[in-house]
Amino acid sequence: MSIITRFAPSPTGFLHIGGARTALFNWLLARHYGGKFLLRIEDTDRERSTQEAVDAIFRGLEWLGINWDDEPVFQFSRAKHHIDLAKELVESGKAYYCYCTPEELEEMRENAKNRGESPKYNGLWRDRNPKDAPKDIKPVIRLKTPLDGETTVHDIVQGTVTVANNQLDDMVLVRSDDTPTFMLSVVVDDHDMNITHVIRGDDHLTNTFRQIQIYKAFGWKIPEFGHIPLIHGPDGAKLSKRHGALGIEEYKKMGFLPEAICNCLLRLGWSHGDDEIISRAQAIEWFTTDNLGKSASRLDFAKLANLNQHYMKETDNNRLLEDLLAIIEDKISEEKQKRLLAGVNGLKQRSKTMLELKDIAAIYTDDAKKPTI
Repeated sequence: MSIITRFAPSPTGFLHIGGARTALFNWLLARHYGGKFLLRIEDTDRERSTQEAVDAIFRGLEWLGINWDDEPVFQFSRAKHHIDLAKELVESGKAYYCYCTPEELEEMRENAKNRGESPKYNGLWRDRNPKDAPKDIKPVIRLKTPLDGETTVHDIVQGTVTVANNQLDDMVLVRSDDTPTFMLSVVVDDHDMNITHVIRGDDHLTNTFRQIQIYKAFGWKIPEFGHIPLIHGPDGAKLSKRHGALGIEEYKKMGFLPEAICNCLLRLGWSHGDDEIISRAQAIEWFTTDNLGKSASRLDFAKLANLNQHYMKETDNNRLLEDLLAIIEDKISEEKQKRLLAGVNGLKQRSKTMLELKDIAAIYTDDAKKPTI
């Protein structure tokens, strides 16, 4: 079987560090087995999705050296296809039109809460004759979720996880405004893209139970899922803005090399013995899902800086000079560039980030600080 993985970000903001790790793990899995790594932009949230965010995702992945196969898929462009398939489920009796009003749904939720139950849809229109439908209500399409039994995820990372089907309601597949829901679109796109393995954050685990039910309704093969713990900050709390930079481009601005970022991300939830410094070639050779961990990992900025220092020392001087010139505000003359190239090998030994290198390189670029002989 050919391995096909994907990274499916929503373009509602920057490429954050957790998303970059998800992309890296899926990319490495595909490259290890000689498979394909695909990119899908989940731009169905039209109010929040922006071209600026799409561009930032592309730039971030390219900077990290995470290249994708084939053209990116844009989910919104496939909405009609998603809806058509949901209607096929209605025709086959595996989904149905629901004409509940917002007031009826709110009453269901309140009644369930009063009984001490989880608020959920009670299946009012599940077996009701559509001829009884009110004329002034636009329906949603709901999946006929099994009323008994269990849904089980044989998770690559978490192991076997099971939920009783009576804990899940008949989820909405298509909204009343004729837009497909996230659950439906993800399943259809993963199927059509022939995705075999999905590695993603464990915050998606509850979604997987529902998505498996959609796969079963269509009679499609279910991919293998692996849900990795979210990245935590140095204090052990879930990584947030208060821990510092979150967007990949911010780490670039802070002077980190992409090799250091990828090495750091690789060790957040995956291991290969006691190895800490792992090259790109080694990562591709060694990466399998066997060594993915269940425990949350902490992003250690001091360790990242040390990794960055290692990679700066290993980086070719010409490339380092090119990166350095990109962050120096003033244009540098050819004479100063030659002087800088001659000195960069010594300077990089004392720098942990490109910003530090920029500061100490001023002795070669600032005439006022030019050493006297």
